[in-house]
Amino acid sequence: MRWIYGVGVLVVVAGVSAYFYVQHQLNAPIFTEERQQQIEAEVAAQNEEAFTRPARQPATYPPSNPLNNAYFGDLHSHSALSFDSYIFGNRLSVDEAYQIAKGNAFETASGERIQLSVPLDFAAVTDHAEGFGLFETCAGEDVSDDFMNLCRRFETPNASFFLDLREAGEKRPPENLGGSDDAIEGEQARSTWAQIVAAAERHNEPGRFTTFAAYEYSPPLPDRGKIHRNVIFRNDKVPARAISAFDALTEIDLWNMILADCEAPCDFITIPHNPNKSWGLAFASHTIDGDAYTEEDWKLRDAVEPLVEIFQIKGNSECSLGFGATDEECGFEQFLPPCAEGQVTQCIHPTSMARDGLKLGLKLEEELGFNPLDFGMIGSTDTHNSNPGNAEEYDFRGAAALFTGNANLRLRGLRGGRATTVQNPGGLAVVWAPANTRDALFDAMERKEVYATSGTRIRLRFFGGPSYKDGLLTEDNPIETAYQLGVPMGGMLRPSEGETPSFFVHALQDPLNAPLDRVQIIKGWIEDGDVKELVYDVACSDGRTADPDTRRCSTSQASVDLTNCAFDADKGAQLLQTVWQDPNYDAAQRAFYYARVVQNPTCRWSTYDALRLGEAPPEDLPSTSTEMAWSSPIWVGKQ
Repeated sequence: MRWIYGVGVLVVVAGVSAYFYVQHQLNAPIFTEERQQQIEAEVAAQNEEAFTRPARQPATYPPSNPLNNAYFGDLHSHSALSFDSYIFGNRLSVDEAYQIAKGNAFETASGERIQLSVPLDFAAVTDHAEGFGLFETCAGEDVSDDFMNLCRRFETPNASFFLDLREAGEKRPPENLGGSDDAIEGEQARSTWAQIVAAAERHNEPGRFTTFAAYEYSPPLPDRGKIHRNVIFRNDKVPARAISAFDALTEIDLWNMILADCEAPCDFITIPHNPNKSWGLAFASHTIDGDAYTEEDWKLRDAVEPLVEIFQIKGNSECSLGFGATDEECGFEQFLPPCAEGQVTQCIHPTSMARDGLKLGLKLEEELGFNPLDFGMIGSTDTHNSNPGNAEEYDFRGAAALFTGNANLRLRGLRGGRATTVQNPGGLAVVWAPANTRDALFDAMERKEVYATSGTRIRLRFFGGPSYKDGLLTEDNPIETAYQLGVPMGGMLRPSEGETPSFFVHALQDPLNAPLDRVQIIKGWIEDGDVKELVYDVACSDGRTADPDTRRCSTSQASVDLTNCAFDADKGAQLLQTVWQDPNYDAAQRAFYYARVVQNPTCRWSTYDALRLGEAPPEDLPSTSTEMAWSSPIWVGKQ
C-alpha cells in the first residue's frame, strides 16, 4: 500500500506544482524588459531587402470632379488611446496615427519601420469608447485603490489581466474592473473624446486630407466574439460624450442615445464590422440580448447604418463556403470555419456574412415593405498599431504591437488562442465623391457610392441602367453616360415594363500592384420564396471567356517568383470593362447585383515574412494571395 500512498503524494505534488506553474504563467508580466529586447533584436536581424517592393508615391490632389474621384481611406483604426492597443504595447498617439495616414514613416513598438507606399485621402481613428477616461483618471488625484490597481495592471499586463477583462466585459451588463465613479469617469471620458475630436480637427485639410471624428462601440461576445460598430460623425459638431457599451447595452440603445444628443448640424452613421465574428448576430433579427427587432428598430437601423465593413485584419466577411455559396473566392482570407451542427461560437453562421445579410434584406422587404439591409460595403484595417491604411502585404506588421512585433512572432506566435497566421493586413474603404471634403465624402457614404478592397488600390466603377449598350465602352466619356442613363453602386434601379437592366463595370489595376485577372458579378434574388445566388465571370483577362455552363473563365496562368515576390506583369489586364445583362433576369423578382474584381496572385504577407527570416514560405499557409475589390450592390425592384 506504501507505493499507492507514494503515487498519491506524487500526484498531489504534481497537481500543486502544476497549479502554481499555471498561476505563475498567468500572473507573470507578458513583456519584461528582457523579452522586449529579444523582440527588438529579432527585428534588427530581419532582412528588409529580401524582396521587391513598390516605390513610394507622393500624395495627389485631383481637382473637384462632378463625375466623382476615387478617394482611398481607412475608417477603422486604433491608437494608444484604445485600452487593448495600449496593453499590446503600442504608444503611438492619435496625432501620430494621422501622420502615418498622411504618409509619414514611424516605428512600431518593436522597432519595425512602417510607411504607406501612397498616403491616404481620408481616415478616422476609432478608439474604443469603453476606455475613454481611463488614462486621465489614472493620472489624476483621489483615485480609489481598486482603480489604481487597474492602472498598474495596464502598465504591466499579464495573462490573468486579459482573462479578467474579457470576463468582465462579457457580463450583461458589462462590469467595470476599476469600480465606478460616474462623476470622475464621466468627466474624464468626455475629456478623452474632446481630445479625439480636436485631433481630427487639427489634421483635417479640405481638398488634401479628410478626417472624421469617430469612435468604436465595442460590446464583446463570449469566446472573443464581437458585435462592434464604428460611429462616424460628419463634422466637429458632435455630442459631448461618446456612447460606450457601459452606456448602451444594445445597438438600438446606441442609436437612440446618439440621436438624443446629435441635433443638426450634428450627423452620424454607424458601421458594423467583423460580421464573421458575431456568432450570427450581425444580420439576425434580434439584439445581443435576444430581443426581437421591431419594425421601428429596423427603420432606425435603415436610417443610420448605410454601410458594413466586410474586409479587415480579422478576415473576409463577404461570404463563406456553405449556406448557398459555392464560389471558390469565398475561401479568400477566411478567419473562421462555418459552424458545425450545434456549434455556437468560433464559427460562421448563416447570418454572419454580408452576402447572406443582403439576401435577408430581400426577405425583410417582402415582410416590411422596405429593405433595412440594403447596405453598401467598405474595407478598413482595424489595426491597433496606430497605422491607418497600412494594408500592403509586404508591410504587414501584425495588428497588436509587441504581440506581433516581428516576423518570427507573426509566423509562429499565438495570441488569445488564435494563430496570427489567419490574419491579414486588412482592407481599404474607397469613396466616389466630387471632392475630398467631409461633406462630400459623408454624402457619398450615405448614398453608398463606396466600395471595399482587400488592401490594394484597384479603381472600380459599377453602374446599372435600362439602356446601356456595348458601344458605351468606346465612348469618349462612358462614365458621364453611365451616370446620365443609370445609377451607380449603392443605387436602386426600377426598370420600366419590358426593360431588361444592364450593368456597366469598369475596373482599373492598382498601378503599384499586379494586373487584374477577372471581374465577376454576384446576383442574389428571391424565387418562389427562397433566396438564391449566382456568380458570373463577366470580363476576364488575356482573351479568356466564360464557359456558358459554369459561367466561369479558365484559371489565370499568372505566376509569382516566391524567392523575391516579383509578380508576373505580362499576364492579366490593366483595364477590364464590360456591359452585361443578366441572362436569367425575371421582372417579377427583387434582386441585388454587385461586382467583385479579382487580381492576379501576389505574395501573401506570410511569404514576405518568411523571406525576411531567410526561410521558405510556410507549407501550411497560402504562399500567394489574389487581392480583391467589392462594389456596393445595385438593387433591382419588381416591374
